[in-house]
Amino acid sequence: MAERMLKFINLPQQTPEKRPAETRRGDFQEIYDDFQPEAAAQQASRCSQCGIPFCQVHCPLSNNIPDWLKLTAEGRLEEAYELSAATNTFPEICGRICPQDRLCEGNCVIEKGFDSVTIGAVERYITDTAFENNWVKPIAPLSERIETVGIVGSGPAGLAAAERLRAQGYQVTVYDRHDRVGGLLIYGIPGFKLEKDIVLRRWKWLEEGGVKFVLNADIGGALPFSELREKHDAVLIATGVYKAREIGGPGSGLPGIVKALDFLITSNRKSLGDAVPDYDSGLLNAAGKDVVVIGGGDTAMDCVRTAIRQNAKSVTCLYRRDKQNMPGSLREVKNAEEEGVNFAWLSAPEMFLGDDKVTGVRAMRMHLGLPDASGRQSVETIEGSSFTIKADVVIKALGFDPEELPIAFNEPALKLTGWGTLKVNPRSFETSLPGVFAAGDIVRGASLVVWAIRDGRDAAAAIHRQFQAARQAQAAE
Repeated sequence: MAERMLKFINLPQQTPEKRPAETRRGDFQEIYDDFQPEAAAQQASRCSQCGIPFCQVHCPLSNNIPDWLKLTAEGRLEEAYELSAATNTFPEICGRICPQDRLCEGNCVIEKGFDSVTIGAVERYITDTAFENNWVKPIAPLSERIETVGIVGSGPAGLAAAERLRAQGYQVTVYDRHDRVGGLLIYGIPGFKLEKDIVLRRWKWLEEGGVKFVLNADIGGALPFSELREKHDAVLIATGVYKAREIGGPGSGLPGIVKALDFLITSNRKSLGDAVPDYDSGLLNAAGKDVVVIGGGDTAMDCVRTAIRQNAKSVTCLYRRDKQNMPGSLREVKNAEEEGVNFAWLSAPEMFLGDDKVTGVRAMRMHLGLPDASGRQSVETIEGSSFTIKADVVIKALGFDPEELPIAFNEPALKLTGWGTLKVNPRSFETSLPGVFAAGDIVRGASLVVWAIRDGRDAAAAIHRQFQAARQAQAAE
């Protein structure tokens, strides 16, 4: 079988075909075509099957990447799917939205010139093929357990925990404040990266496996948190972080300066066919406008590429560091550049112009100095370098902080860390309230979907261990 692999020697890297920029600018469909079976097998065969698989080491889920690449190269796709699904609750989602260039592919031993194995595209292909062939079966516990678990939040952490707990036979109910399941997967991430049918398909799969969902749930209001605790043997909080980081400076309160998540949720709801007054009124619609997005992460890239698809007059991304130091995926930057986004690197806002609404951003040129305590180069202003960018809309994409959950849930006994995240025992995931656990961004801070999946799976395992310990203690009495 060794002859099937090591094809990187004579076979170049090839990703699935990408739709031309002028075509994809006009819709919110995914930009990559599907891998054809022969092409997927060939690209999987480029894996070197190295003794220490750095791709797996740098995957938060420790996915068995070399093994399912080998199975794909050999045409054993159903086995490849089973192996992929053993460590990852949503491989088809991670294959689409993970920043592989910073994780698995970026640590591939044949990475030189970024000719690494196309791990993400193969991961997506495996699970999409599994769904097409009906290999993805509903969750079927070997036995049912009487304990019930309530999960607050239907994002990746909550759904990953729900799947793991339901597979153990627990009675699982997921509560979410929105009218659809998926959290940021459905409302935050644009369709050109993750088409919504992919998320809705998993919602249906979880329901078929016995997971119950309560939507439009007002936890802490109509449904008191204390009542939720009484109703379930354990509660897992997996609500994520949504509070936008603010930006200061003169004019920062002008109308027309909007939050990234408000902009993205509005766009996604429009794509889903919802009535969205803020979009129709033009308040959160970039059509015909000069748009400036401030930030350099993946959320900023989602915003600039969404604005392009809304037929903005111009779109500029303002980021205080250079291209090599931005936190977002370089693939996303390349896609944005192809689609017509302008990047003002090493630039930071100084003030916002306008009287009754924003009309422009005055920015300053920056340069990178010596590394600071975090190891990153410090950012310093270049005196006398101010310049102005015209702007009808300014989108703040500076990251997210946790909401004040004890206030939101009317449960002051929930303790927080100094960063405002929920305080948990790192081994048990239990909060300051007995029987109440937490996982995902609400504990970790704003992070990647793949880390949320990992945290949800680990929290489910911790809850299972606690239930087991309680049963053993009862049996010993």
